Amino acid sequence: MRFPQISLGLAVLCATTLAAQQPAKKAAGPAGTKKDAMSWGPAPAAFPAGAKMAVVSGDPSKAENFTVQLSFPNGYKIPPHFHPTDENVEVKSGTFVVGMGDTFDAAQMKPMKAGDKGTVPANGHHYASAKGATVVQVTAMGPFAMTYVNPSDDPRQKGKM
Repeated sequence: MRFPQISLGLAVLCATTLAAQQPAKKAAGPAGTKKDAMSWGPAPAAFPAGAKMAVVSGDPSKAENFTVQLSFPNGYKIPPHFHPTDENVEVKSGTFVVGMGDTFDAAQMKPMKAGDKGTVPANGHHYASAKGATVVQVTAMGPFAMTYVNPSDDPRQKGKM
């Protein structure tokens, strides 16, 4: 299902940093059963400080499908940005609040709750915030890249301007 009015600012993924992340691993659970155990680490430098990420499958730095999960603390904000490929997003927990456009406008944002899914089209300008601790899953075609609408919002540029 395509939700062009819902922007999901997750995929501000930096392909070179993402390649260093490892896919989720299986860990032994009670009585020898297997359960998913994500290998979480800091999100790539393209994200504002405070986000965590785990690669579920694939390699976001390569031309292949990949899935990552991103964890955001309460109040986390991702400024307006866009990506060269579509991204499919599912909220795993918390509330992901999203908007479309070139300016972060809280009045225009729409909440997505656990279980909600949407697609942000390639080159769609979008932004987001987390209400409560929030985890989202993003599936897209790599290599993944992101561009901030306002270059001064790019955390990778802090101290360079």
